[in-house]
Amino acid sequence: MSSTTHGKRLLSKPELHPSFPIIWQDSIVYERARVGRVFNNRRPSRFPLAVVEATNEGHIAEAVRLANQLGCRVSVRSGGHSWAAWSVRDDAILIDLGKFFHFHLNNEIGVLEASPSMTGRMVNRLLDPHGRMFPGGHCPDVALGGFLLQGGMGWNCKNWGFACQRVLAIDVVTATGERLRCDEEQNSDLFWAARGAGPGFPAIVTRFHLQTLPRSTHMRSSAYIYEKKDYRQAFQWILDISPTYDDSTEIVCVGNHIPGRTGGHITILLVTMKNDEDEARAALQPAHDSAPPGHVVSWFCKETSLPQEYDDQHAANPNGHRYTVDNGYVDNDADVVSVLEKAFTTLPSTKSFTLWYAMNPASRFTVADGRLKDMALSMQSDHYFATYCVWEDEANDDSCQGWVRDIFAEVEPHLVGSYLGDADFQVRNTKFWGDEQGKKLMKIRRTWDPKGVVAGYLDQDDKSGAHGLPNER
Repeated sequence: MSSTTHGKRLLSKPELHPSFPIIWQDSIVYERARVGRVFNNRRPSRFPLAVVEATNEGHIAEAVRLANQLGCRVSVRSGGHSWAAWSVRDDAILIDLGKFFHFHLNNEIGVLEASPSMTGRMVNRLLDPHGRMFPGGHCPDVALGGFLLQGGMGWNCKNWGFACQRVLAIDVVTATGERLRCDEEQNSDLFWAARGAGPGFPAIVTRFHLQTLPRSTHMRSSAYIYEKKDYRQAFQWILDISPTYDDSTEIVCVGNHIPGRTGGHITILLVTMKNDEDEARAALQPAHDSAPPGHVVSWFCKETSLPQEYDDQHAANPNGHRYTVDNGYVDNDADVVSVLEKAFTTLPSTKSFTLWYAMNPASRFTVADGRLKDMALSMQSDHYFATYCVWEDEANDDSCQGWVRDIFAEVEPHLVGSYLGDADFQVRNTKFWGDEQGKKLMKIRRTWDPKGVVAGYLDQDDKSGAHGLPNER
């Protein structure tokens, strides 16, 4: 039996009786299953053949085998936070992991087993009673799956490095439906690829084995907020002090609008993670002593926590809104303040924001010095920059998307590449890996999934298939 809707062919065949929860296109709950967990309210006009709401690894393996039987692709959704909604692909079986949860902590060695759908907030809430933490995504509803596959720009990435370096092993379902363990000793090429491949990973991760960290007992923050007329002096100050700043302190500069105040602002935020009040105060004191005059709002060494920081991030990234996002690593030799001035000072809506994350010293870690793992992740610089254009009315789509395109048309000559997590391959081509790492990754993709069963990088017209991305600016 077949019919059509949305201009797509339907398959709801009586001879197919899968033993796992599958929602075909002709189901009354199809639209909810298709995009109900997509964070970006700018919904994609793409229609999967069906959605499998998996609750265990068996469902995932069976769904892959069904896709092979039908000659279609599978796509995967962990948390639905990808701005370009990579999981929603035409004529694919979408495997949604939103009902598949696993959490187990080995207290003796601090190793956590977690399913890809576990969010940073979930994981750290469960780790907290054990005095442990994991540097997941800053936004509370970012799930581990996409976050870690893209590299994991998590808490204190500036000093601790990318979270994917704390992945000890993964369990996967391959493109043929086989279940495997991957680590440094077995299926090591897949393990290498998983740490930085992003949505082009040629298998489906069902479980991460993660090295957790001791949780700090004194999390404190300082902030210095300037009017945008003081952009240059504020930004230059934080650029100058960040490379040698305390190694437990995260630093970010944000161009935003402050509730209750008119005009744009520049917010400098420092968050430190210590085990003693005096240590926290000592870590934040140098910034307090050197901050340029003119800040219109400020605080020093204010008590905070991961739950509070998650709430603040949620407020800055509200649900039910339309988003266009892009990012880049600015060349270390660029005049960063000048290059990013327009992005910070011409925001197109009051909810939009631009950020710069300090990445040095972790951006200088190398495989040769033993501080960086040999893995697919291989693109970074001292300066991570991203724009988050946020609005509500569909009528503003063209102007908001146009603003982001214009910003990156000007900034592109000063970028060395981009981070997968805040990218849209349909809009802009650039580099995401080092030259050799990119070639190796695409070869691994073709080895493990030569038919392109696992939907990979959603480029323009979704045509990259098993070949993958060119990794060229």
